[in-house]
Amino acid sequence: MKQSNQLFKGSLTTILLKLLSEHDKMYGYEITKKVMELSDGKMVLTEGALYPSLHKLEADGLLEVKMENIGNRNRKYYSLTKQGKKETGNKLKEIAAFIEQMQQILNLKPSL
Repeated sequence: MKQSNQLFKGSLTTILLKLLSEHDKMYGYEITKKVMELSDGKMVLTEGALYPSLHKLEADGLLEVKMENIGNRNRKYYSLTKQGKKETGNKLKEIAAFIEQMQQILNLKPSL
C-alpha cells in the first residue's frame, strides 16, 4: 500500500533526526536510499522534500554541515549538533505518544 505523502511529510523531521542519530554523518543521497531501504521501497524521499528540511534543521541549529572531497567531488555531510541530539529524543517521544493516541482512538491492533 502506498504511503500518504502528508503523513510522510509530517514525520520527515523526526525521520531525518533519527537517521542522523544512528549514523555519525550522512549525505543527501545516502539519506534517500536509507529511507527507501528501511521502508521496503514504500517511502520515496525526493530531493524537493529532503533538502528544504535539511536546510531548516541546519538553520534551527539542529544540524551541522561539513564539506568533504570524495574522489574529485565535494560532498555535503550532515550531522547532529548537541541540540539536535536532544531534539531527536523529544521528537521520538512525541511521535511515540501520537502513535499510542491514534491506536487508542482508532482501536488499531498490530497485525502479527
